[in-house]
Amino acid sequence: MSLRTTYENDSFGLSFELFPPKTPESEAMLWQTVDELVGFEPALITCTYGAGGSTQAKTLEVLDGVRGRHPAVAVASHLTCVGSTVDQLREYLREADQRGVSAIVALRGDPPQGEAAFTPVADGLRYASELVTLIRTEFPQFNILVAGYPETHQEAVSPEADLEFLKQKCAAGGDVVVTQLFYNNADFFRFRDRCTAIGIDTPLVPGLMPVTNFKQIQRIASLCKAELPEAFIKAFEAAGDDPAAQFEAGVEYASRQAEELIAEGVPGLHLYVLNKSPAAIRVLEQVGMTRS
Repeated sequence: MSLRTTYENDSFGLSFELFPPKTPESEAMLWQTVDELVGFEPALITCTYGAGGSTQAKTLEVLDGVRGRHPAVAVASHLTCVGSTVDQLREYLREADQRGVSAIVALRGDPPQGEAAFTPVADGLRYASELVTLIRTEFPQFNILVAGYPETHQEAVSPEADLEFLKQKCAAGGDVVVTQLFYNNADFFRFRDRCTAIGIDTPLVPGLMPVTNFKQIQRIASLCKAELPEAFIKAFEAAGDDPAAQFEAGVEYASRQAEELIAEGVPGLHLYVLNKSPAAIRVLEQVGMTRS
């Protein structure tokens, strides 16, 4: 069954995003996280890689590990255009296929650190839509996820242009749209309405990052230009510097977000879990999901 069909059916599609660990301690935490979260029977577990493809090999190792521990769970690798020729992209896709990866999160990728604008390498790709086309044409066995931006991509010349790029990615073969994190559901609902208005009918899955550390999310939000609503900020100001209070504030806020999104009929949720399970588990349990 295709990933798009999963999200278009009555079943609810849940996915979790991991990143490659850097130390033995963080790797142990990663596997504990995976083992705990698979109890929610996710449709997919995805794994990112470092800037410029610096941890591509480790990404595939993580996905190998997920499949080895939980063979029934489908896995997806992120893939960007940054620093890769088309032949190198093909090589990575062939290896991912051989390792049992079933889906690709196809992204253009951010400019390398210190560079203001994205510049493709010689014989590389400039746009995520081109990467989607490559995958759909030459590796049709993969499901393809593409990124959407409820608050508009920070490099877009206008919200309208940003949405046209998304439409191109979907037309090229994107099966599912997963959004950038956001903390105001109204932004997502406006985005969804605008997608419908221009003819995007691809399943649109909101991406949520439960916050357990206010300083960390301030840094992440500034990088992706996500607005932190006043109610969100006040909740963390009330928590002060108490880690436990910050955790509870983050879980409560994310739970309310998820509850409203589910009530409004989203086809699934994509959780950016930062390789930790406690907040994600609490959020999912608070919206009525249980682990098997």
